Amino acid sequence: MNLAITWDVTPEIIDGWKTPNLYGLLFVTGLIFAFLVVKRMYKREGMSEDTLDKLVIYMVLATIIGARLGHVFFYGPYFDHIDIQGIAQRGYFSHPLDIFKVWEGGLASHGGVLAILIAAYFYSKRVVKKPIVWTLDKLAAPGAIAACFIRLGNLVNSEIVGVPNDKPWAFSFPHYYNDLTHALDPTPRHPAQLYEAIAYLLIFFVMMYLYYKKDLVKIPGRILGWFLILLFSARFFIEFIKIGQAERDAGLFLNTGQWLSIPFVLVGIYLVVRKVKGLNEEKV
Repeated sequence: MNLAITWDVTPEIIDGWKTPNLYGLLFVTGLIFAFLVVKRMYKREGMSEDTLDKLVIYMVLATIIGARLGHVFFYGPYFDHIDIQGIAQRGYFSHPLDIFKVWEGGLASHGGVLAILIAAYFYSKRVVKKPIVWTLDKLAAPGAIAACFIRLGNLVNSEIVGVPNDKPWAFSFPHYYNDLTHALDPTPRHPAQLYEAIAYLLIFFVMMYLYYKKDLVKIPGRILGWFLILLFSARFFIEFIKIGQAERDAGLFLNTGQWLSIPFVLVGIYLVVRKVKGLNEEKV
């Protein structure tokens, strides 16, 4: 007996219109929640509205541009080719204008994080005149809640699905297009997007606890470290039950998403265990 949940949801808000859609709505909602969280933190620390406004500009641009370029460079396809199934694939480098077609899907969280790190460096240096970890500590909780809503958007799009699963909580995605069979595939699967969304929501609450209750913001980089460890560890392990997003992932023990997660976890561990000069952590 098939007890799978049928996820018969389409992203269209208006029938026949590709935009606006539910994915975009959830993406923007995540950014709004992230903004409200940062606004509260900035108010707590006496930062001006001007510095907050500039942070929003830096981070929104970095998130969208970085996530898009991350998808293009990390996952491809790069050039026009015939895949292993004999189907013609359109490559980004063969058709550069396709890179700008964000509405067709394709955002990579690792690329977004890398771009945010770069943007945070310039923002910290030019705007608030503080160390980069000061800025990144404030972005940990907002980043987690934004990631939660983005994964809910993936759920609405029936993309980034899990491997087949016969458990009662499995989801059947009638609108999921299987790139291997090149056909719609309603096979019951792990709702990997939902797993990640729940994990990121829990991480958001942990980050808020560390900031407001444990006051770890007094130890530069400590909140960021825990954020990197928790978020990318969750991503690493959930990847085991996800369909690989890159063509080269087929048959590999660790896929592209997992290899990209490992460096972030290692950096997080370093930030958590390192000793901060001139700071007595026992008094924090």
